[in-house]
Formats: sequence, structure tokens, C-alpha cells
Amino acid sequence: MIYFTSDTHFYHNNIVQLCDRPFRDYDEMHRTLVLNWNSMVRDTDEIYILGDFIHKGNGEEANKILKKLKGKKYLIRGNHDKYLEDIHFDQNLFIWVKDYYVLNYKKIKFILFHYPILEWAGFFRDSIHLYGHVHNAKKDPIQAERLKVLGNRAFNVGVDVNYFAPVSIESILKKIQASNE
Repeated sequence: MIYFTSDTHFYHNNIVQLCDRPFRDYDEMHRTLVLNWNSMVRDTDEIYILGDFIHKGNGEEANKILKKLKGKKYLIRGNHDKYLEDIHFDQNLFIWVKDYYVLNYKKIKFILFHYPILEWAGFFRDSIHLYGHVHNAKKDPIQAERLKVLGNRAFNVGVDVNYFAPVSIESILKKIQASNE
């Protein structure tokens, strides 16, 4: 199975308050994110992380979390993934790290980017854009209004809007199909 996630923000002390996450503190958030991830993802599954995996954490902290998480991990770089430059970070914990990626699945193109973009490759040919960055933007009426322009083939894979868990490619296809009916 293929999964996606974004904006876990491990080691971000203030993310619980900033995004109104339902945790006492970031330790509880860490435990929940790891538990949710590992309850869905198997070691043989692929998981694409669309940025901001860790915020203000260092390479050793990134290594520690990544080793706890199941799956073959790919990273689309986000604006807070500074740990990648840390000499203590083990680059081999990711299959690859890119800024942008086109994934082909069942003759459908999935455009993976950390940020929501207005028009993407294959936009007029039913490709699907997966993004993160905006957290729980629907709680902010101004930002929610801005995101409406993306339409129903753009999908936020961030943890804040997906029950703090990865999202499978099949569930994304079902949601997009339901929104088209």
C-alpha cells in the first residue's frame, strides 16, 4: 500500500497550541503520531512525507523518530526540514529526498509538493495534487476560502486534517471520486 502524510512537526514544542492539536504536550503528540503511523503502515508499504517531518529537531532526533516508524520512507522537502543538513542525520533512512515528485498510480498522476499550488502538471488531465503546509486551514475562514480554488483534485495530506495518521492512496481516490458524484 502507498501512504502519505505531512506536517507531523516532531520536536516542535508549540505546535500543540499553534494548531490546536488535542494533546496535553508534545510527548503525547509524539506517542500518538508514532502509534497511528505504525498501526496503519507495514514495513513493506511506501510512505511519502510531504514536508515538515521535524521542526527545530536535529539529525540525531530525526534518526530516532524515523527508526521507530514503519515503511519505506520518501521525503518531499518542506520549509522546516533543516535537520537534513545536520551531519549526524542518516540520509539512508529515506529512500530519497526531493522537492517535487510525480507519482504514477493506476494511470493517474499524483503531484506531490509540500505547498498547495494553483495549477499542477496534468491539471487538465485529471491528475491529483497532494500537499501539506497549511495544517488545519479550514478553521481559518480566510485561508479556507483561498484553498477552495484548488478544487476537488487537490488533497491536504497533513496530520491536522487526517486524524493525526497517514492517508492511503486508495482512501484519497475514494474521497475524490465521492466529491465528483
